[in-house]
Amino acid sequence: MDCQCGEQREDLQKFLQPLEEILTEYEKSSENEQLFENEQKEKHLIPILQEAQEEYDYLPQDALRRIAGHLDLSMSEIYGVVTFYTQFHLQPRGEHIIQICTGTACHVRGAEEIVREMEKELGISSGETTDDLKFTLSTVACIGACGLAPVIMINEETYGRLTPDEVPEILNQYKS
Repeated sequence: MDCQCGEQREDLQKFLQPLEEILTEYEKSSENEQLFENEQKEKHLIPILQEAQEEYDYLPQDALRRIAGHLDLSMSEIYGVVTFYTQFHLQPRGEHIIQICTGTACHVRGAEEIVREMEKELGISSGETTDDLKFTLSTVACIGACGLAPVIMINEETYGRLTPDEVPEILNQYKS
């Protein structure tokens, strides 16, 4: 029986190498603080998670396990933080992040129609990512552009006063 455990371990080590560099940097910068005392571990958890997510574009399970082990925290403590803050993502996200405002002004001016048209065009529901990792679709409570309602953001670009028939044309700009 041929076990590929060694190969899998090497692949995992290679995958986690950027995370190891992040953890090493926090150790070096925290030598005077004694990072591994509980209070200091918790102080650095969020910045470590932020850097890890920046590296991987989401927080993979293996990375979370490594962070938990390194900081001597339980996975439930890690998950408590990761699931509390909306900035953290446990699944891969698309190249283009689409946020549809469903706040009061947008709702009144037809945000639900925009949501339905986006879902139809992309073939996914809100909260999902396309199989090709091109788009992630989500609804948000407010974008802060009520005067442009209904409004969406794709990455950093804002599109306002939308109608459902404008959705395909907007998406085509990002499909190439």
